[in-house]
Amino acid sequence: MINFTIVIFIVAGIALLILAGIVFSFFSVWLRAWLAGAYVGIVNLVAMRLRQVPYGLVVDARIRATKAGINLSIDEVEAQFLAGGNVIACVHALIAAQKAGIALDWRRACAIDLATKGSGKSVEEAVRTSVDPKVIDCPNPEGGRTTIDGVAKDGIQVKVKARVTVRTNLDRFVGGAKENTIIARVGEGIVTTIGSAESYKTVLESPDSISKTVLARGLDAGTAFEILSIDIADVDVGENVGASLQVAQAEANKNMAQAQAEIRRAAAVALEQEMKARVQEMQAKVVEAQAQVPLAMADAFRNGRLGVMDYYRMQNIQADTDMRTTIAQPEGGKK
Repeated sequence: MINFTIVIFIVAGIALLILAGIVFSFFSVWLRAWLAGAYVGIVNLVAMRLRQVPYGLVVDARIRATKAGINLSIDEVEAQFLAGGNVIACVHALIAAQKAGIALDWRRACAIDLATKGSGKSVEEAVRTSVDPKVIDCPNPEGGRTTIDGVAKDGIQVKVKARVTVRTNLDRFVGGAKENTIIARVGEGIVTTIGSAESYKTVLESPDSISKTVLARGLDAGTAFEILSIDIADVDVGENVGASLQVAQAEANKNMAQAQAEIRRAAAVALEQEMKARVQEMQAKVVEAQAQVPLAMADAFRNGRLGVMDYYRMQNIQADTDMRTTIAQPEGGKK
């Protein structure tokens, strides 16, 4: 009986020690929250521990919000952590927005925090950019290009560097286009404005006309930012693209003309060779016809249509013709 009582006391003591350890492990967090005016029950702390939620972090986030005058329940903070958000960043963003007089509630801050997860951005940066505008270089030097190149109507290339001052629009941050879209739209606007200028001198005389024209196009529509200003940092004159294109076109025209001339020359050579072949063919026919003359004369002798005197007379006429031809030829000339 005595042994059984001792066992009961030992078990009870162990249970009390475990309970005391559990209570002690939550006591500091519970006490800190209670003293800060952000009371959290022991049951809530135990439940968070069972859900593998870092209750210390969640309680610290609620304490910071409470001290800044922002009323957040422990369940709201825990839900954001379980969703994969950064609760401390969300609280800091709420505090910064409150101090700056920017309308930002907990749900929107959580949405922005989750939207920027894995992008290298944060909800704190979004609020900070909304309070303190950010300057974006256009084009982005990390892209490998240092200038935006456009060609005026006179064919002269103009190289421009621009700086875009933007402020985060928290209402459009979730689902809105980011910095790359702003850079692309501003670059397109600059190229279009330069291309519509009559001369590069117009651009050099008033670079602010580029920024005014581009800014008036509402390039921040559908983006997470509001464009405050577009400033032209540098303007340089590039190549004479128009002249280069004309030279290239002239070279192409020359090559085309040479090709057509070569076609005509080849056709002429082919025609010449064809004419030579036809001459040879005609000469062959002449030779063939001449070969028929002796045969015809022989036949005439046999049939009595040609006499001996007629034959000699024809020979004399032919010899006389050859003599006249020889006399008529200049010295050294060909017959």
